[in-house]
Amino acid sequence: MLTDKNILLIIGGGIAAYKSLELIRLLGKSGAKVVPVMSNAAAQFVTPLSVSALAGTPVRDELFNLDAEAEMGHIRLSRDADIVVVAPATADLIAKLANGLANDLASAVLLAGNKPVMLAPAMNVAMWENPATQRNLTTLRDDHRLIIGPNEGDMACGEFGFGRMAEPEEILAAITTALGGGVLRGKRVLVTSGPTHEPIDPVRYIANRSSGLQGAEIARAFMALGAEVVFVTGPADAARPVGAKLIEVQTALEMEAAVNAAGEFDVAVFAAAVADWRVASASNGKIKKTKGKALPELELVENPDILRSVSQRGSGRPGLVIGFAAETDDVLENASKKRLRKGCDWILANDVGGPRPVMGGLDNQITLISEDGTEEWPWMSKRQVAEALAKRVSEAL
Repeated sequence: MLTDKNILLIIGGGIAAYKSLELIRLLGKSGAKVVPVMSNAAAQFVTPLSVSALAGTPVRDELFNLDAEAEMGHIRLSRDADIVVVAPATADLIAKLANGLANDLASAVLLAGNKPVMLAPAMNVAMWENPATQRNLTTLRDDHRLIIGPNEGDMACGEFGFGRMAEPEEILAAITTALGGGVLRGKRVLVTSGPTHEPIDPVRYIANRSSGLQGAEIARAFMALGAEVVFVTGPADAARPVGAKLIEVQTALEMEAAVNAAGEFDVAVFAAAVADWRVASASNGKIKKTKGKALPELELVENPDILRSVSQRGSGRPGLVIGFAAETDDVLENASKKRLRKGCDWILANDVGGPRPVMGGLDNQITLISEDGTEEWPWMSKRQVAEALAKRVSEAL
């Protein structure tokens, strides 16, 4: 799977460093050669002897090592690798890479490299949610760094939330995908995401509460399994998935045009919350509120049904077309009818009217409906829903 691939593994100083030992073992089992670099803090959590024994090569941990730096070792380390993996990627290492700092071997290797960099963040939930960390992550995503995780769960500090490092198996799968592997390698997947904004005038528009998070996570999950993903998104709040072919749109008409122009796909997942209606004639100027005069009348027309048109294509129809049904009443009945009406293969039904926020929230509860029946999934994070969907699709193809 990773035979003869060179993995430069940078181990940051956090409690999750113990997982790096299992990651080294899995990488070795997959045929990869692992060269470990440890930050000074990492040695407080795992010993260099343990890391070296599993990797089968000495640990590098000093920037000013006379023998190594005689040949500019901090440059060669990253140049000789196929990919640089940082696990755990602490808030400190993330900040250094985002801001171009290089005051130790780990950060110098990251700054001097010219190979793909994958980071597996791990830190306390408050550190993860801190605006400074999120700004740094935005910078890294813009720099096309690959980021996997973190997961949600219990922390070593006793708190709960996002900040747990991705599991070694997840990181291995992401590395395999980044280097050209994965069970969906060679498959082309379309994912639509986010809301659409239908203009009323230059200031106002019709929209909905979709954040685009579920669609973005679906795109990342398919890429993690090796698929080529085309990601068509409306004006969503969620971060765009790094590595996907990104197409930004505003309106339903623009989304329809982008989907039609994107070519043929093996799988199409329509997670976008497309507005059902648009204003027939949007005003070119701001509509003024005038006291004593009648309220403006807005003539609405139906937007194109993108899911139905793709589902009912003749030639060029994707082998698997998947839609979403955001319902508030009679969820399963309405979603089942929608699947038949649209002609898609699967519908993912979710209740957006319950006490737990789905649109704009972090979690989701899905029932997969197909001609074979229904399959209810438990409440999960949207990332976990996406991973379950990608796995289910890989089994169906």
